[in-house]
Amino acid sequence: MIDPIDLQLIVAIQAGLPVVARPYALIAEQLELTENEVITRLSRLKQQGLIKRLGVIVKHRRLGYQANAMVVFDMPDTLVNDKGQQISQLPFINLCYLRPRHGEQWPYNLFCMIHGKSRERVLQQLNQLISSCALQDYPYDILFSPRCFKQRGALYANKLS
Repeated sequence: MIDPIDLQLIVAIQAGLPVVARPYALIAEQLELTENEVITRLSRLKQQGLIKRLGVIVKHRRLGYQANAMVVFDMPDTLVNDKGQQISQLPFINLCYLRPRHGEQWPYNLFCMIHGKSRERVLQQLNQLISSCALQDYPYDILFSPRCFKQRGALYANKLS
């Protein structure tokens, strides 16, 4: 059973943190806690696995990044970790992760995301990615997002109450 105050805290943050200099202080005030209590409770909830992570959701299109592409590679399993590490170090790579293949219909196992202000710029960055990480010999595809999907954090409160 989750502590009622922890549940109130989760409900308070799941829609997003307030955009103020000290968001935990504002949440603390709303819950009649101290800022330190909020931070301590969130840290404990994370350690317990009740909160996976706290992060920022960047709305790329609002910032002018209209060309958003998922690049998928069919990478040999023996190389996927090393190549993933190399790819993730590039400044224009936003996400890089391993996913299972799904037979011949979907042979790709290494995914990365590139956000750019134009399609041409994303394609230039893809060429840079391929050359700098020596990926010329591996099958890949580039999937541009035709529209923006809803971006939000996880909703925990309904699962916990």
